[in-house]
Amino acid sequence: MKKSEEKAYSSKFKKLTELKSFVGKELGLTNWMQMSQKKIDAFAKITDDTQWIHTDPEKSALYSPYKKTVAHGFLVLSMVSRISFNAFSIENIVAGINYGLDRVRFPNATKSDSTYRGRVSLMEFTEILGGAKYKLKIEIEIKGEGKPACIAEFLALAYTK
Repeated sequence: MKKSEEKAYSSKFKKLTELKSFVGKELGLTNWMQMSQKKIDAFAKITDDTQWIHTDPEKSALYSPYKKTVAHGFLVLSMVSRISFNAFSIENIVAGINYGLDRVRFPNATKSDSTYRGRVSLMEFTEILGGAKYKLKIEIEIKGEGKPACIAEFLALAYTK
């Protein structure tokens, strides 16, 4: 089966400590989502970043190396939390804290009207008082492209009941 034909799935854990056995393994793969021009324009308006490469399809067709508008890197990166939420769940969590990113790379542009999804793996897991600290690798794939849009190492804290 080709990588792009893999079916979406998410892992479900009753207890946070169960996550420990998944270090180095994949936790989930989201459904495909659309990066519409409408979504790109809304992000541009909210952030006041209306550069032509994001918002002007005609100019992008002429001058962009991609021949289309492309999503802002931060728009793509903003999908990381949603992807993580959709890729796995843990029942006994009472508080979760996203405390940042360890490393982020953007190997490929996300063109308007492209289709993307997230692949989530667990890189590290450390128990702490009342919970755990963990690092996820989140790869945002673009359908039909050999290189992903984004690879992010997402840091989180989780506390249990």
